[in-house]
Amino acid sequence: MNPGGHILIIDDEASLRQTLARILQRAGFEVTTAASGKEGLALVSEHPFDLLYLDIRMPDMSGLEVLKIIHEKFPELPVILFTAQPDLKSAVEALRLGATDYLLKPLKPQAVIDRTQTILVNQQTEWRKRELQRQIDALQGELGALKSDNVPQPDLISPPAGGSDDRFLKRGVLTLDMHIRRVTMKDRVINLPPTSFDYLLVLARHAPSVVDYQTLVSEAQGYEADRREAQELTKWHIHHIRQAIEPDKHNPIHVINVRGTGYRLVIG
Repeated sequence: MNPGGHILIIDDEASLRQTLARILQRAGFEVTTAASGKEGLALVSEHPFDLLYLDIRMPDMSGLEVLKIIHEKFPELPVILFTAQPDLKSAVEALRLGATDYLLKPLKPQAVIDRTQTILVNQQTEWRKRELQRQIDALQGELGALKSDNVPQPDLISPPAGGSDDRFLKRGVLTLDMHIRRVTMKDRVINLPPTSFDYLLVLARHAPSVVDYQTLVSEAQGYEADRREAQELTKWHIHHIRQAIEPDKHNPIHVINVRGTGYRLVIG
């Protein structure tokens, strides 16, 4: 399914900018490009966009500087950063500043299309959920006698009894819906960027066994990275997963670090 959407690409490297634009245009998306952070910020201020691709290293303004400004002004605009080198410090800072995802160059065409479609579908789903919630709030105002816990929650899909459907992967109280790429923990919906979802899916498939760094990167992202690069890439997504599912991200009990080797998922 192609949800459509208007995408902005900000990158000072003309060849990559044009290649990425062609990939997305052929997939049916409307694409605008900018050669610098300043040009990109001007475009975002003048036109509505559904998704932004942003190079993290640019000469006039860094991707992180651009991200900070965009997230302050347009907090609901999803931003995917990309870079030629994995950089844990930059990745964690990007997460703190509101980045949706973080990809490595060279960007694989199908991976770009898949990420774009997933994020735009999720964005449409979130918009629909907000609309439904507004309708529910209006009904509650009119029918004050109804209690909020009796209002149906249209955004939750329960896994089938016994969990035999291939759509769902269940580990203890954690359920991954692989069709709509959503995570629930008990009755709570967990929001994860698409790539972090893939990392959690790999951990869940292998749980409770240890998954080494290179296997995580290979199975989640399709990259064949050396051990150091894989360790750096993995830390970024583990940080994101822990923020989402751990009661205390500083004292994790679900995503366990096996020093020098990898991580394992422990869910009761």
